[in-house]
Amino acid sequence: MTADLGSTQVRRIALAAQGFADRRPTGAVTMRLVDRVIDRTKLFQMDSVNIAVRAHYLPLFSRLGPYDRSLLDRAAWRPGRGGRTLTEYWAHEAALIPVADWPLFGFRMAEYRDGRYRHTRDTMRRNRELAADVRAVIADTGPATPRRIEERLGIERSPRASGGWWNRGEVKHLCEAMFASGEFAATRDDAFGRHYDLAERVVGADLAAVHIDRIEAHRELVARAAAALGVATVADLADYYRLKAADVRPAVTELVEAGVLEPVSVSGWRAGAYLHTGATVPVRASRAGSDRGAILSPFDPLVFFRPRAERVFGFHYRIEIYVPEHKRVHGYYVHPYLLGDDIVARVDLKADRQRGVLRVPGAFAEPGQDAAAVAAPLARDLATFTSWLGMAAIEVGGRGDLAPTLRRLIG
Repeated sequence: MTADLGSTQVRRIALAAQGFADRRPTGAVTMRLVDRVIDRTKLFQMDSVNIAVRAHYLPLFSRLGPYDRSLLDRAAWRPGRGGRTLTEYWAHEAALIPVADWPLFGFRMAEYRDGRYRHTRDTMRRNRELAADVRAVIADTGPATPRRIEERLGIERSPRASGGWWNRGEVKHLCEAMFASGEFAATRDDAFGRHYDLAERVVGADLAAVHIDRIEAHRELVARAAAALGVATVADLADYYRLKAADVRPAVTELVEAGVLEPVSVSGWRAGAYLHTGATVPVRASRAGSDRGAILSPFDPLVFFRPRAERVFGFHYRIEIYVPEHKRVHGYYVHPYLLGDDIVARVDLKADRQRGVLRVPGAFAEPGQDAAAVAAPLARDLATFTSWLGMAAIEVGGRGDLAPTLRRLIG
């Protein structure tokens, strides 16, 4: 190891790499600023849960402040004259990635040639002829939902119990298989429904035809992950794009030899780490200031790998959606709250859209934090978040040590 890094320094490196040290805009957010964030994070993880706001919209808000969400829609699904800059694929789970990165996942598309899940693969193997018919419908009609494809093919099926992946029709599974294999790409409608289309019509025929060697693709993805993280272990680098550690290690060796990565030791970390040589290594708190706060998505790239969040910030997080209500510790859909260089609190948030109210059922300071010092900036940032969502008011519930002060500050 050629350098020693302390815990505070590592936090600041990680935050700078993710764009939190960049100056926030004083005017309207432009597509150029959106592109700047994408250049930092490399991807936005997607999630269908819409309790407060869908997960892929929040990283831009966390870094830039209030922005017009149609900017992200234009980048991914409704491109204007500038063309599409983002597309959806299995990167860190379902994620929006730069269109230019599509060929880097060719190795994964080959692995998923019949689908990502066993049930989907089984469906594809039993229904090759139907898959060809599905492909022909999309080639003829353009982007389509599975229901629309079924209508075109004259397929009728009885309604089944809602909510289960395995209760979906065969056409849906075939579309998912061809999406995973890279034959199809996807766009989204206003209700977040997937519309499948031929990949060459979404990402462009030139990109769809590019083949990148598996080893080269892994080296490029590890380099991107390292830039997005600043300093990272092999496990961190592997998780960013859900790569196998066995494929990451030789890529790391090559990147060290090429001068892209530098081996470092980090105080308190058992595993060795690697610093991206282009990373900013702040010697003091970021210019953003110690009072700059950010409400994070649970799936923000800063924290979506839970072991890293615990190592870097001492932040232990488990999402509790699937935990019975009486067993939840913090709440249903809890957002970390970043203040300055540290994660200092977490808030359970729910948008009551009918009433135009942002509900805060629970608000909790992290261990060792001064609740009074955290509550004021959190109240300020909740007000900004509420306005951004188009809500008129905030209601603070009774759970958590921050709740009483928040209620008094918010009124």
